[in-house]
Amino acid sequence: MGLTLSLYVVYLHNVRGFSTGFSTLLLSVSAVAGLASSPLWGTATDRFGPIRMVLVAYVLEAGALVLFAFVHTKGEAFLAALLMALFGGAGWGPSATLLSRLVHEEHRQRAFGFNFMLVNLGIGFGGLVSAFIVNTHRPVTFTMLYLFNAGVTLVAAGLMFTLRAYGRPVTEHHDDPVKSAEGWGVVLRDKRLVQIVLAMLVLMIGGYGSLDAGFSLFVVNDLKLTVHSIGVMFFFNTSTIVLAQLWVLNRIHGKSRTRVMATTALLWCAFWIILDVTLAVPKFVAFASLCFAMVVFAVGETMLSPVGPALVNDIAPEHLRGRYNAAQGLTWGVSGSVAPAITALFFANGIGNWWPFSTGMTALCGGLLMLNLRRHLTPHEDGRELTSNEP
Repeated sequence: MGLTLSLYVVYLHNVRGFSTGFSTLLLSVSAVAGLASSPLWGTATDRFGPIRMVLVAYVLEAGALVLFAFVHTKGEAFLAALLMALFGGAGWGPSATLLSRLVHEEHRQRAFGFNFMLVNLGIGFGGLVSAFIVNTHRPVTFTMLYLFNAGVTLVAAGLMFTLRAYGRPVTEHHDDPVKSAEGWGVVLRDKRLVQIVLAMLVLMIGGYGSLDAGFSLFVVNDLKLTVHSIGVMFFFNTSTIVLAQLWVLNRIHGKSRTRVMATTALLWCAFWIILDVTLAVPKFVAFASLCFAMVVFAVGETMLSPVGPALVNDIAPEHLRGRYNAAQGLTWGVSGSVAPAITALFFANGIGNWWPFSTGMTALCGGLLMLNLRRHLTPHEDGRELTSNEP
């Protein structure tokens, strides 16, 4: 994933020659397609088991990556991007469901954090590799990169296949006619889940969604830094996650999950402010500042990654766990569609310099929604250890 994560818009715009508007809007449209399919993946996870869904997603994503490596026309780009969107993010919900079953409830927060650390170790290594491979003046280097990414995805599918004994569907509720009839209606009526998803959505627009949509474009076109520098910056990001995740897990244990996520919003806001300030400094200072900013963003990630999935899985009934994780996954899809559209508006109207500041304010709004969510959760759901003052 890290091989091509930060290069989507750069590949389409700087290598294949598509306009900035088309490239960012294609990312947005693709995210809408992924969003529309998310409920289906959640239902399928509960019905067929998470491991089958993960394998289907990985194999088909590999095929989509192969198509994306050879796009030359807008039609080809649209088709390949659509397939990547449908299958690229489909494995996250089933994987979260599988992980929640592999560990005891009290260890979920640490398990999700540790998993996030390993994911980012792979992303960081991939970004570092891509920084030494790609060349915007040699399109074949991007083709090779996407083909290699497809091969790595198939290797991941092979590893997940070894866990097939633990990813079967839940069948205990089949004898209960009430539970057997429950579906998305029950999920959508859970007001706490709806509030969690809304708060996460705003936070993600101010974080990952905008980072994927416009950071690379801003660095290359506005700051005039090289495409190779992007991989190095993301290496700082993922290296920080790998080095800091276990320490952060110990620091946030027993702390309010909603406050931890609000702190993430503050750190992400600081990241975007630093990005905006780099417009006024020399290139080497901008590069160093953005490497530091990536460290700041990463610390926020290490705080968000354990508590968000753990919170959702703590309130999820076992037989609806796939749907609950899919609902949380909607935040990725919606933010991935809204953020590129917002980014395109800023850049298309010549006000791209204001884009980082606006994104930072969005992150802060997500933090406020997180704090409001706290009063709707029990101390256990919020991750707080009981004290003499808490019933």
